[in-house]
Amino acid sequence: MSSEEDFDLVVIGGGPAGYGAALYAGSAGLSVALVERDKIGGTCLHRGCIPAKELLETATVSRTVREAHEFGVIANGPDGPASDPGLDFSVTQARKQRIIDQLTAGVEGLLKRRKAKIFAGIGRLGAGRTVTVEAEDGSTTKIRGERVLLCAGSVPRTLRGFEVDGNRVMTSDEVLAMPAIPASAAVIGGGAIGCEFASMMADLGSSVTILEGLDQIVPGTDRDISKALTRSFSKRGIEVRTGVRVNGHTPTQGGTLVHLEGADDIEVEAVVVSIGRRPFADHLGLEGTGVVVDDRGYVQVDSTCRTGEPGVYALGDLIDSPALAHVGFAEAILVVKDILGEDPAPVDYNNVPWAIYCHPEVAFAGMTERKARDAGIEVLVSKHRFSGNGRAMIVNETDGLVKIIAEKNADGTGGRILGVHMMGPWVTEQLGQGYLAVNWEATVDEVAEFIQPHPTMSELFGESVLAMTGRSLHG
Repeated sequence: MSSEEDFDLVVIGGGPAGYGAALYAGSAGLSVALVERDKIGGTCLHRGCIPAKELLETATVSRTVREAHEFGVIANGPDGPASDPGLDFSVTQARKQRIIDQLTAGVEGLLKRRKAKIFAGIGRLGAGRTVTVEAEDGSTTKIRGERVLLCAGSVPRTLRGFEVDGNRVMTSDEVLAMPAIPASAAVIGGGAIGCEFASMMADLGSSVTILEGLDQIVPGTDRDISKALTRSFSKRGIEVRTGVRVNGHTPTQGGTLVHLEGADDIEVEAVVVSIGRRPFADHLGLEGTGVVVDDRGYVQVDSTCRTGEPGVYALGDLIDSPALAHVGFAEAILVVKDILGEDPAPVDYNNVPWAIYCHPEVAFAGMTERKARDAGIEVLVSKHRFSGNGRAMIVNETDGLVKIIAEKNADGTGGRILGVHMMGPWVTEQLGQGYLAVNWEATVDEVAEFIQPHPTMSELFGESVLAMTGRSLHG
């Protein structure tokens, strides 16, 4: 065992929350040690955000080629004009890996320039903010931090009766590495990840059924958006079943039979278990410390991500906050500012931006209509569809809508904007102004004053806000 080395900050876990904290602390002049047992970048970069979006972009390109004839463009296949383009999925996977490798090298380069010292191995917290790093060869190193950040991330949740084999039954980890697209698939879970996988596989030729236990897909978004997405999926041949329960499966020669409670079995080639992720505190060695883990596996923290152990913080997927990479970045900044004594404002988890990259895309921030009404707020709602938007028509993507929820003034016009919910083309890139409106507590009158460029898809947000003033142009 080597002698102990001291740092201002020791970070256990190199995902977005961990490497984000290391970079931000390094830019503030703190000495940083970063402990990572696998690869710098974590789930987001290697088994989540980045690879999933690359596969979704492949699906977009495939769909674009397939529909090119609508623009008068004839896409030629090997045997002439092709309505169904071929797919060399090995090329897709290789491209995905190149992007991951390039981004990983970029993050590692940034860490090096910020003088963060990287320790490869499993980090375990001990007394006095000492961290023992166990390398792959079994050797150990002890380091100590004036502050320690626990950022160990998460792993896919599994489902009893669906043992993962990487072939018939997969989680997100296996889907992102699969060598080919299955001919048919059942996606268990209609949340963000499940909808992205279902959309990607359907565009690449798979027959897909989503099985969701709750009464709507994409729980958390506004019900009108969820309904619109369900209709859009149905038009594309994706079957959506809500309010269903699965009771295991029975392998067959070519796939498996998924058993549903009170309904007929579904035979598919593959099952994708997409029911979320669980915090991965398994190797942190928290016994004997003041760090408290609840019965769901989350580390308990206060509003500045402090644990019950003095000088020890937890953030990212390890705590019960939205499991989003950008939330991990925000928590990293919050924690470093707190360490520096800058009295930062806590992250407002109720109003963080959400982005789901299925087709059509979904993006939202703030209250749903139901939550606002349940809170006793009298609201005004404005909804406008992309079917009348010129830019959406030009790019041939007219499915979707913008929905805005605002407080209702006494004169019937809109007041403070409470929530912005979108489904449609490129809405993940359009949410920015809606997110700012919600978080700056802007009013309808204030936002309506701003000019929207034309023709753009983003002007639909402006039209929706303008309509809430009692006057409108195209709405």
